[in-house]
This record gives sequence, C-alpha cells and structure tokens, in this order.
Amino acid sequence: RLLSRHSAGLDSLPPDLREGARTAARGRVELTPELEGALVREMLHAIEPLADAGKLSGLLLQLTPAFSPRRNELSELEPLVEAVRPHRLAIELRNRHWVSDEQTHRTMEWLSDHDAAFVCVDAPPAEATPIMPAVDAVTRDDLAYVRIHGRNVDGYLHGKSVAERFGWIYGDAELEEIAGRARGLAGQAEVVRVYFNNNRDDDAPTAARRFRALLGQDPGPPPEDAQLRLT
Repeated sequence: RLLSRHSAGLDSLPPDLREGARTAARGRVELTPELEGALVREMLHAIEPLADAGKLSGLLLQLTPAFSPRRNELSELEPLVEAVRPHRLAIELRNRHWVSDEQTHRTMEWLSDHDAAFVCVDAPPAEATPIMPAVDAVTRDDLAYVRIHGRNVDGYLHGKSVAERFGWIYGDAELEEIAGRARGLAGQAEVVRVYFNNNRDDDAPTAARRFRALLGQDPGPPPEDAQLRLT
C-alpha cells in the first residue's frame, strides 16, 4: 500500500521493517526513501521464483487517486521505477488530472522517458470525479496495458466492498468497444495485455472469456467454483 502511495498503518509492513518505521498522525507510516527501498527489495525477493521461471511479464503500480498533479510530481516515483529494473513496469494513474489539457503531454513524456507503460482503463464514466477517463496511449513500444474496472458509477463512488465498487456484467456492445481500443493499441505496441478487474463473483472471468471469443481467440474453459478436496 505504501508503494502505491496509499496511507497504511504499521501492521501493513513486513514484521522486520516495523521497528524502524516512522509514523505520523493516527499511526500512519511515513514513506521515507529508506523504507521505500527496503519495501522494493522485499517485493523483488518475493517475486524471484516467478521471474526465474519466466512467468513474470511485468509489474503493475496502481497509485492512489489522491496522487494528483495538483500536489505531486511524477519524479517522486523515479527511485521506485529505477529500483524495479529490468522488470517491465506499468503505472496506473487514478486521478484524471494527469490527462487533463496540457498535463497529458507531460505525463506521457515522463512515462516514455522512464520506460513505464501507461495503463489505459475502462471505468465508470463520471467526469465530476477523479476517475480516469478512457485515454489510449502507448509509452513503451513492447507493451500496451489495459485494465477493465466495470462501469458502475454509483458502486465505484459509494460501494463499501470491492464487489460493490467493481461489480459489472459487460454486454457484447461494451466488450466490442474495448476490443476496438485493443486493436488500435496493437498497431502501436508489440504486445497488448487486457486485464479484467470487474471482480464480483465470476464477472471478470466471464467477461474475459467473451472478450477472447469476440477477438477470435480460444476462450478457454468456463469458470468453476473452487472445490476443496480432502484426501
């Protein structure tokens, strides 16, 4: 949570990093350069098996909506971006002011200069909120990254659970719209990855299977409830 600039308490830290951490109001941990470096090293160590097995295509940094150009600079992320190399990094900015007016060019230029992929989103269309709009951009030649969050405006703004915020059953017309965006990105990047985050019940895998079918790909087996087998 701290790496994504969310507020977090001591209990969110690995046990070996809690003792030296500084806290501010209400016990929130201060993200110092030293703590950030230690958290990145712990994360990289944890994902080593995936990387060694060739199962890690890249990393996602999904920032808090509070991370805004009105109070932050993208340069604040430079130590983290450098620390995770050579892994590919995609950055999801969640405040629409990063792609407003003249800021858009500065945002994309910074991402491109630092080899970070801009995360394109499909999200609730709510212009009066910080929610990111549907902006398509490629800032790494080898990767276009798309995350699908559902279109439930009321749930996104007022939902208390993940299911309430991101639950959404995509219809074919909506999926065709996203497919068109993906095809456009494919003309600019070597690989396009589309991730469904409308994670209520089986909304995401159901939408992903239908999306693959609309693209002419094998949708794979339908999702099934997990079963616990005792032997």
